[in-house]
Amino acid sequence: MEEKLIEIKQDRPGFDHFIGSWFCRNDLALLVDVGPANTADRLLESLEHLDVEKIDYILLTHIHIDHAGALAHVLARYPMARVVCHEKGIQNLRDPSKLWAGSLDVLGEIAELYGKPKPVPAERLVPHTSCPANGVRVIETPGHAAHHLSFTYEERLFPGEAAGNFLMVNGKEYLRPATPPRFFLQVFLRSVDRLLSLDDQPICYAHFGRAGSSHRMLGRFREQILSWEQWIGQEISLGNRGLEERCVDVLLDKDANLSAFQKMEPATRARERNFIANAVRGFLGYFRERTL
Repeated sequence: MEEKLIEIKQDRPGFDHFIGSWFCRNDLALLVDVGPANTADRLLESLEHLDVEKIDYILLTHIHIDHAGALAHVLARYPMARVVCHEKGIQNLRDPSKLWAGSLDVLGEIAELYGKPKPVPAERLVPHTSCPANGVRVIETPGHAAHHLSFTYEERLFPGEAAGNFLMVNGKEYLRPATPPRFFLQVFLRSVDRLLSLDDQPICYAHFGRAGSSHRMLGRFREQILSWEQWIGQEISLGNRGLEERCVDVLLDKDANLSAFQKMEPATRARERNFIANAVRGFLGYFRERTL
């Protein structure tokens, strides 16, 4: 099977080698996620460079605008393609106005970087419960988002952000949770366990790369999530002053999975510190709700 991670470059320092779309071609031509609206032309140019004349299915792991924003543009270029997405996300793809407003609220200027998604015709959308793509397995993996899905195809796992973000930095692995508010720890862990119950296989991350063993990476990731719960809980017990920044500093100091942070370029470190802080906010919200 032909398999390729297409990098979708963004117009912001520090966002190289971060957003991509997986293209697979065997009996079917599949595209897993499509990136933001503002860089749809770059994805389409890459597909043309690969001589892709047909896409059978676009598999959406979730509808966040860095994963699904370019959907309408890609569908216009490939009129035969159909989109498999979570049934809870269909209305927000048909009318993305609420999705866009929420993205602006959570991401701010990064949402402006990604761009406003266009509406997608309802007839192009297939609910995940009725996936017609032969050989594609759909796994419900809520946690990063309530409507999150993972997929397997040809003994490869495409977990979106259910398995975190994975980067290679100067030959060193970097693994970071993606746990934005509103975050439910047990729901997230059950999704990780669901993926761990699958056969061991290569794991293809949305952000951004590939590792040879899903079991190795998912086991490591599960331990990381539980360590974050412990370390952030300890910081909460010390008081609220500067809590979010303290948590980020502690994680960067204690979590060996983040040690490649120091090898990143300054702009990439700024990006990652921002996303670590967003993940911390998810944990802090989880702790607050647990005490209510």
